[in-house]
Amino acid sequence: MELLFHTVEHAFIDCLRMLPFLFAAFLLIEALEHYSGRLITKVMQKIGRAGPIVGAAVGCVPQCGFSVMAANLYAGGVISVGTLLAVFLATSDEAVLIILGNPERAGEVGMLLGAKVLIAVIGGYAADLFLKERLSSEKSCGNLCDHCGCHEAHAGILMPAWRHTFRLFAYLFIFTWILNLVIEVFGIEGLSRALLGDSVFQPVIAALIGLIPNCGASVILTQLYLSGAISFASVVAGLCTGAGAGLIVLFKVNRNRIENIKIMIVLYFMAVVAGLLLQFVN
Repeated sequence: MELLFHTVEHAFIDCLRMLPFLFAAFLLIEALEHYSGRLITKVMQKIGRAGPIVGAAVGCVPQCGFSVMAANLYAGGVISVGTLLAVFLATSDEAVLIILGNPERAGEVGMLLGAKVLIAVIGGYAADLFLKERLSSEKSCGNLCDHCGCHEAHAGILMPAWRHTFRLFAYLFIFTWILNLVIEVFGIEGLSRALLGDSVFQPVIAALIGLIPNCGASVILTQLYLSGAISFASVVAGLCTGAGAGLIVLFKVNRNRIENIKIMIVLYFMAVVAGLLLQFVN
């Protein structure tokens, strides 16, 4: 009982420190989505060959709203499969916010985003140039959802921002507590060994975890990275597949299930290759 109380207390204090950072970030994100969503959609319709570059830049916004938007735009024939994959690969879900919530590690955000943007641009153009005909079928333009459905009419930006903050805080608290408990019982070295330590297979497992269509995956991957249990290459691989609700929406709005599965497999393959290359370089 003492161990449980100790880990719960530490998890709550750690997450409480992040709360102001999380709310401020979500407030800004909600303002951008609320006032710029239609503008972004129009821009995405006109970008053409620059799609993967724009998709990678948009995907850097620290939440999964743009991956949801990209899935809708792809299903509606507005953007290419390369642009879709660029958004998915660049999406970090809540990882950036969690790292920023630890000011002493905030400098690592640039390195993480830089790696993911580079992977997203290369992966996006590779898909459009070499895999487009195999991955994507012709679509009727304009069959889109305007938003992901998570906002009530006239809700403004304060309440959605608070709801997202509270949900992320709950996820953070649960996973931080579980992680603290596991670390107390097994230690960092034991946990790292359980995830195949620094072996070449660690990014493979991390990328599988990232495919879980929930921000909890990015939370646990980021917390494992911050605690030293997994490498930078592994967290990049995991976050490259961590498109949040984007994959769920893709399977919902794009009726071609085989096509969706192919896109998911290519996403996983690109993330693993990127992770293995980073592992080798480091």
